Amino acid sequence: MAETARTPLDPGFTRRYRFHGGLRLQVCQEAPAAQPIRHAGIPAQLILPLAQHIGDPARCLVRVGEHVLGGQCIAEAVGTVSAPVHAPTSGTVTAIEPRPVPHPSGLPATCLVIEPDGMDQTGVKAAPAGDYLQQEPAALLEQLRAAGIVGLGGAGFPTALKLARKHPIELLLINGAECEPCIACDDGLMRERAREVIEGVRILRHIVQPAACVIAVEDNMKESEQALRTALQELDEQHIRVLTVPAIYPTGGERQLIKVLTNREVPSQGFPADIGIVCQNVGTAAAAYAAIARTEPLRSRIVTMTGDGVRSPCNLEVLIGTPVRHLVEVAGGYTDHIERLLIGGPMMGYTISTDAVPVIKTTNCVLAVTAQSMPAPPPAQPCIRCGKCTEACPADLLPQQLYWHAHAANYDATQDYGLFDCIECGCCAYVCPSHIPLVQYYRHAKTAIWAQEKQQRAADIARERHEARLVRLERIRQERAEQLASKKQALTGKDAGDAARQASIQAALERVRRKKEQADIAPRNTDNLTPQQLRQIEEAEQRRASKTTGRGNPQEPPGQ
Repeated sequence: MAETARTPLDPGFTRRYRFHGGLRLQVCQEAPAAQPIRHAGIPAQLILPLAQHIGDPARCLVRVGEHVLGGQCIAEAVGTVSAPVHAPTSGTVTAIEPRPVPHPSGLPATCLVIEPDGMDQTGVKAAPAGDYLQQEPAALLEQLRAAGIVGLGGAGFPTALKLARKHPIELLLINGAECEPCIACDDGLMRERAREVIEGVRILRHIVQPAACVIAVEDNMKESEQALRTALQELDEQHIRVLTVPAIYPTGGERQLIKVLTNREVPSQGFPADIGIVCQNVGTAAAAYAAIARTEPLRSRIVTMTGDGVRSPCNLEVLIGTPVRHLVEVAGGYTDHIERLLIGGPMMGYTISTDAVPVIKTTNCVLAVTAQSMPAPPPAQPCIRCGKCTEACPADLLPQQLYWHAHAANYDATQDYGLFDCIECGCCAYVCPSHIPLVQYYRHAKTAIWAQEKQQRAADIARERHEARLVRLERIRQERAEQLASKKQALTGKDAGDAARQASIQAALERVRRKKEQADIAPRNTDNLTPQQLRQIEEAEQRRASKTTGRGNPQEPPGQ
């Protein structure tokens, strides 16, 4: 990728920039964040999908009936972009089968099912390797990879792979801004465990070795901001700064947050590292601290259980694999008017059809809504070309054009208009007066393009295999032709070696001819034979003549 022109970093980060579009939405996370984080406990069953991250699903290492311990690796990473899965607690593996998982498609996926024994036994953990700030970055990256750490604020990209430096990094940006309203898991984490967050940031900073390191929080998170600043003072940390950013949705998006703080824009289809920035979530930083300082793999995370569809909204520390229905029970159960459940917030969340789906590594919120708080949208009307979607788009795209081309299944055109730069924030659909479900069209178009690319890759592989076979057959044909030509050349004697060989053959034939000629010459030394010898020769000649006659004469048959 070509080097992108970079806006110089302001050493003091004194200015805040503005990304295009965005919305000021009503914030509703006060109720969950105001209460202390509660532990959700151990459920009766844990469901662990093998794919809880971007990349290849993990490979199962256990069998049905096997007893596992908390923290035991039960599925290993496959390939570079993958992450292992660990048992959240001790128990018995009861099934390895497809189960419903939290995904917009609603399709099942292969899961490990564990029945906890309630003992929460763990295996023998390795002792921390002393001061982690004195360790080599490569060793820390390996520990993060083995602990199954992935991004806890986004799509679950493996953290060790994201931190592996390929270019010099100017800024390590720790994202403490909630991704959308109603979600308060990061706010609660920073309020109550600010020191763990700071220690984790120090680890990430030691690995990346950036020129600057910043923790960004929204300007309405006063308690979290103060807790972080206090932790920095207690640790006498001078290289990490806490900055506030406007609470405009979707400031919590990686690209938008980078724009607000640095005025740099991540290139289309590019990554923040392409412009010298690495971005990580505060939850990921805390998980990194647990993995390095306490050798604790990723077994749990904080989840916001909220909405007016549950009686007691709260932040919960939840074992990975806990069914959503268990969270609802801990939050006091459903209210009388519960309509549906969403994974995520009100803007980007998606509806799940059953509360049996589990919490996975990337689950940050379960939203229980009623018809009053989130009524079903009215039927979509024709687009009136008002342009409000374009004004609201934080990715500075043309949602109207994307919609038309996605609706017409003109997927090449959607890519020309930057479809894959869409972060699916929902701002366009939120402001659309015609109530067109724009994001659903974009998701459908992306899925169709991915399916086409998968088919194209399969066709390319088949074509490459066919072409390789033709090349192999042609090579074999040429080798055989060369062998036949060599043998023919040997028989015709076209080179010096063949000429000598032919001369030798001719000499041998000449010797045979001469011997035959010598065999036809009359016998020698017959002048001094005795009468007896002559008689014996005559008798031998008669016997020879008699045998010749006895074999038959065509003109005088024997017996005539």
